[in-house]
Amino acid sequence: MIVAEAVGRALAGAGARVAFGVVGSGNFHVTNALVRHGVRFVAARHEGGAATMAAAYARMSGQVGVVTVHQGPGLTNAITGIAEAAKSRTPLVVLTGEATDARSNFHIDQDALARSVGALAVRLTSPATAVAEALEAFRLARDDRRTVVLNLPLGLQSADAGDPPAARERPASPHGAGTASPAPEGTPSSAAEDALAGGEALGVFAGMLREARRPVFVAGRGARGARAEVAELAGRAGALLATSAVARGLFRGSPWDLDVSGGFATPLAAELIRDADLVVGWGCALNMWTTRHGALIGPGARVVQVDLDPDAVGRHVPAGLGVIGDVASVARAAAAALGSEAAPAAGYRSPEVARRIRAEGRWRAVPYRDESGGGRIDPRTLSIGLDDLLPAERILATDSGNFMGYPAMFMDVPDEAGFCFTQAFQAVGLGLASAIGAAVARPDRLPVAALGDGGAWMSAAELETVVRLGLPMVVVVYDDEAYGAEVHHFGPHGDELDTVRFPPADLAAVARGHGFAAVTVGEAADLAGVAGWLKGPRDRPLLVHAKVTREHASWWLEEAFRGH
Repeated sequence: MIVAEAVGRALAGAGARVAFGVVGSGNFHVTNALVRHGVRFVAARHEGGAATMAAAYARMSGQVGVVTVHQGPGLTNAITGIAEAAKSRTPLVVLTGEATDARSNFHIDQDALARSVGALAVRLTSPATAVAEALEAFRLARDDRRTVVLNLPLGLQSADAGDPPAARERPASPHGAGTASPAPEGTPSSAAEDALAGGEALGVFAGMLREARRPVFVAGRGARGARAEVAELAGRAGALLATSAVARGLFRGSPWDLDVSGGFATPLAAELIRDADLVVGWGCALNMWTTRHGALIGPGARVVQVDLDPDAVGRHVPAGLGVIGDVASVARAAAAALGSEAAPAAGYRSPEVARRIRAEGRWRAVPYRDESGGGRIDPRTLSIGLDDLLPAERILATDSGNFMGYPAMFMDVPDEAGFCFTQAFQAVGLGLASAIGAAVARPDRLPVAALGDGGAWMSAAELETVVRLGLPMVVVVYDDEAYGAEVHHFGPHGDELDTVRFPPADLAAVARGHGFAAVTVGEAADLAGVAGWLKGPRDRPLLVHAKVTREHASWWLEEAFRGH
């Protein structure tokens, strides 16, 4: 057995389920080995798409993502997707061939490249140790929630590995296949949880919860999978519930759900969070986007952060207390520390607040003047119309750009398994691949990709992947014929904008060429084409080419430009 075969077999045995990639000479044998040993392979049309698909699959399935690429340019093509995954602490293993001979055209310093974007670099060093090194890379990705680049030197791959034992699969994570929420980073043992429950920090935290009159809990990526525990404690403390953008939908259905905190927050959510006297971040960085550069933390508010990483506490906003541990365990321990005491004066949960949340708690309830006209549709009207038409059991993935707040806020999601938000690196062009990876992870839901025209053109090659995989996807392109963020950022200063504006192009025709059904939308009545597709067999994916109004920056971008 050669090393490449042994590594593929070991990774399959360790729990790899799906691998995304583009196959070249340097990853041909290891990819085929994965397939022979039961791993599903999804071929992308570009390595950047493959890496993003694998990362989205990991986020939405709870499994370790695997991407396999050629040495040198295969890895450099994938690096933006790898950077997004690394910045998001996504459990991902990147299998890449490596040309170790400096005379090779393919030779680059792949270790340095990986480290430069925050990924860990691991290399196979000998036939005798190759399987153990590959399994350690998988363990680091799974248990430490890291993105790991596993370099497979070309000469070593074809060496005789002897007859290494097959890896024994470990028990499935409680957040494994068929569920939406990844396992929390480094879930502590019961002994660690017992120590946490009796710790000094828990006593201080419980005291702060008792004293608070207007507490707000803001849950982030680290709280996915811990809804029940956090919501139970919030009920005991009388706290309102909000999320960062990446955890959107976590508290859907609760009458105390404020939806997203930060630039995407409704006026009501911003008001209630800003007036809180205690803000608790649960697995949430409380970064500039989630707090509007700190403006949502009131001057008299106390801040608590619950996180596995001690370095996360106070990194973005001053925190009066850090409680180190996984979210579910800390929430349970804090509830135990509160004892049987009722929440003081019901906390923030008054009948008036409940009424306002019902009336004003979603963006589509906020009045606006519809600016549709002249063959262009207001992106708010478009998003609300799609929200009304598309089935509730959906999984929405958004790209980056001026448009992204409209689908992210006006199109609802059923829970945290319904929203895939790829924004840690703020790269344009990752939305379509994210939707593909999410669709592979959750085939029970209708995948919806929301793109700007810039991101759509960057990722157009993956339209063929959607068709080839038979995904019943809806791809919505918010087309303002520009890189809108730059137009609205520099235009008011009188700068020339020819470099960021483009002539009209028929994206619907391009999509049909790939095998999509397609409709062009310039007014609300054109959405009848979407309704027709939904009633039909859905035997082809649908692209909605929406020509959107472009006179104004989106509300969240206007806030960003004001510096919050």
